Amino acid sequence: MNTVLVVDDDSEIRDVVHVYLRNEGYRVLEAENGRRALEILDADKVELVILDVMMPDMDGIRTCMKIRETSDIPIIMLSAKQEEIDKITGLSIGADDYVAKPFSPLELIARVKARLRRSVRAVEADSGSIISVQDLKIDPARHLVFVKEREVTLTPLEFAILELLASHKGQVFHADKIYEKVWEEPSGYSDNTVMVHIRNIREKIEENPREPRYIKTVWGVGYKVEK
Repeated sequence: MNTVLVVDDDSEIRDVVHVYLRNEGYRVLEAENGRRALEILDADKVELVILDVMMPDMDGIRTCMKIRETSDIPIIMLSAKQEEIDKITGLSIGADDYVAKPFSPLELIARVKARLRRSVRAVEADSGSIISVQDLKIDPARHLVFVKEREVTLTPLEFAILELLASHKGQVFHADKIYEKVWEEPSGYSDNTVMVHIRNIREKIEENPREPRYIKTVWGVGYKVEK
């Protein structure tokens, strides 16, 4: 049984999300702020975090950053703010997905299921397949990435995007297609999500993210990894 941690200062929202998750067979833990969430993560095994942005004491942005210091656990951000800059901020600091309030509980559950399926497949990947791109090495079985023997830490979705592109060298993927394959949802949700994740990946693997060697932009078309 997968455990999901719901972090929100609004008890009514926690209650609603709790009921929907429990009905889908998940074990649910709750926290009213970021500090309590970090305590729970230290003490319990959690497979996914649903994290509100606007909270007292420690907000979701700072909490997400603290989690990412030690863990690549999937994180779905919740926020009443709908400006694009808020979404980009959440994704830039390590969140895997972003759902704006007010949200449909069924949509949120679908996002949770997709993130957990992605995590399970990463664990079950073929142990014999190492993907090489110049001096970049990708080990799907162990969910590891090395650049010139230096280990690079990617979130599950960042890893999935890089693995997709590196597994199809020379093939150009439009952002919508990347979103459909990695998020397993219609591309209508994508907005700038893929662009932000590509930027995050480049910041981690490229010596000069403004002149990328690995992930190339084909202007007006999409992204690719060279053969």
